[in-house]
Amino acid sequence: MEVRDKKHIITIGGMLGSGKSSTAKLVAERLSYRHYSAGDVMRQLGKEQGIKDIRAFNLASEGKKDFDYHVDERTKLIGETDDRLVFDGHMAWRFIPQSFRVFLHLDETIAAIRILNNMDESRRVSEHISGDTDEYADFLRERKASNMRRYADLYETNPYVEKHYSFVVDTSQFSLDEVSGIIIDAYHKWFTGTR
Repeated sequence: MEVRDKKHIITIGGMLGSGKSSTAKLVAERLSYRHYSAGDVMRQLGKEQGIKDIRAFNLASEGKKDFDYHVDERTKLIGETDDRLVFDGHMAWRFIPQSFRVFLHLDETIAAIRILNNMDESRRVSEHISGDTDEYADFLRERKASNMRRYADLYETNPYVEKHYSFVVDTSQFSLDEVSGIIIDAYHKWFTGTR
């Protein structure tokens, strides 16, 4: 990709629990870019349709491809009309192809440990989330499989295939601060064509 075809946009996808949102927010903050997420887009679309609770939006969208298409079309529009932003979401790499496309890798067992360690106990109890690491890792695998089926059905693609991305980071090896620094360094090299 030529420099003239690139935009000052970083898209971040990856495994469940790999730190997509936290990383995207920190990278955006360090670069003084705006941060967007697929969740933000979903909430905005839900609000436009009079749905205030994103969980209700998700339930309303289940089995209805048009909801996904609306989110994805809005993502594409943001990529076409905006610049200097970091966008996290499973399919952002596809709909903003002129971006620096980052994939965060993390083993499900490590993800389960991290998520459970950072989860508020009252949330865990109220949402009936098991505190067992192996059970939660299985839950993450089930969600990943569900996402794979969903995007295969929608777009005949798999957002967990690393070849779709410009850069891959295994977040088990680094702190959030280190991951954001690694991404920013790789992004600058990508943009200038020095990597």
